[in-house]
Amino acid sequence: MIAFLNGTLVSALPTQVTLEVHGVGYEVLIPLSSFHQLPAPGSELRLLTHLHVRDDAHVLYGFMTAAERDLFRLLIHAVSGIGPKIALNILSGMTPVAFRGAVARADTKALSQISGVGRKTAERIVVELKDKIGALGAWEAASAERGLSPEDQKLNDAVLALIALGFKPPEAHDAVRGARTALGAQATVEDLVRACLKQGAA
Repeated sequence: MIAFLNGTLVSALPTQVTLEVHGVGYEVLIPLSSFHQLPAPGSELRLLTHLHVRDDAHVLYGFMTAAERDLFRLLIHAVSGIGPKIALNILSGMTPVAFRGAVARADTKALSQISGVGRKTAERIVVELKDKIGALGAWEAASAERGLSPEDQKLNDAVLALIALGFKPPEAHDAVRGARTALGAQATVEDLVRACLKQGAA
């Protein structure tokens, strides 16, 4: 498995890049979400990757963020009928946060507007991913829509971490508020999460 490539960006198109690593040029397919984050050609670039092995080829897919790669892998491994091409289309048409929010709300209309994703595929995505995304996706999407101050973002990140660890959203919110009061404004996200876990509120 190739986890990442670190080299010089030779060329970039909306759907693929060429990255030179120690004299070897790697052609990597990317979603639009990653294309918009690329530096100028000639710049150093670290690209997270997923190697997809087919009978006729080994294809590298690249991502600028772990959230993009995680969603890509979730789609191709957990949703029947979705391969790398449609997974890239989904990432090109929707941010990971917006996608998880759409799944959590069962918003098949929004999902079916993505190129290559029809109504039946959208319904299958919701059915097969809702339990995996669930409360975390709904909370994350709602937070993104509200817009948060740096301090509120820190508290929200701690809440999201606790939800991912199995807390119910109201319990996570109450635990973080309690930890913030006890530790003060200087507490980091890690401090807040550790304090909540010690309380055993899960």
